Amino acid sequence: MSKILIILPTYNEAENLKHIISQLRDLNLEIQILVVDDNSPDGTGQIADSLTSQDLFVLHRAKKDGLGPAYLEGFTWALDRGYDFIVEMDADGSHLPAELESLLKAANATDLVIGTRWMPGGKVANWPWYRMAISRFGTSYAAMVLRLPYKDLTSGYRVLSKQLVRKVLEANIQTHGYGFQVELVLLAHESQMVIAQVPITFLERSKGKSKMTGRIVVEAWLKTTILGVSRLLNRR
Repeated sequence: MSKILIILPTYNEAENLKHIISQLRDLNLEIQILVVDDNSPDGTGQIADSLTSQDLFVLHRAKKDGLGPAYLEGFTWALDRGYDFIVEMDADGSHLPAELESLLKAANATDLVIGTRWMPGGKVANWPWYRMAISRFGTSYAAMVLRLPYKDLTSGYRVLSKQLVRKVLEANIQTHGYGFQVELVLLAHESQMVIAQVPITFLERSKGKSKMTGRIVVEAWLKTTILGVSRLLNRR
């Protein structure tokens, strides 16, 4: 039986963490959970510690350092312990645990499954128009510049094979924000790995504050542009 680990990066998710973990535990799936907390001042890390058991573990990081570094540390932890599939998932309730089974089913024949909002069957609920516009423009821009055929390059609900995770760690990706997700897809594509897209419903968080900032948007845009120019020059 495959070993499956869900990685939940957290920063100030005290209002959401118990609920998402409860929902995951209710799925009746053979999964384990790793909370990677960036020293949340609201006590998220301590809440995670109180929930530890045979199916839940906690990694405490010294400071808030972004999504990419949190996932890279979680990936290393997962490979060291022999997991076959690693799930990326937000801890704020925006990704529905009930949809995890469909992503895992697709993962049996692929190296990367992207939970996709912008495809038939996918949707976004309760987002303000400007968040919708930023997300749709961002993923469309990245797909155009990088010449990638995928509909949701910034999606944070994914399943990765251990082979892909190993390649990600070897690649030493430096992006801290959501550009990390774009780089990861590009790496999988250029490595000729099998990639699937599965429709998901994305819900805007009902508690806590979004981690999206202008700095994260600019970092993702700059990194994507640099990668696109690099690919173009290499082809020439």
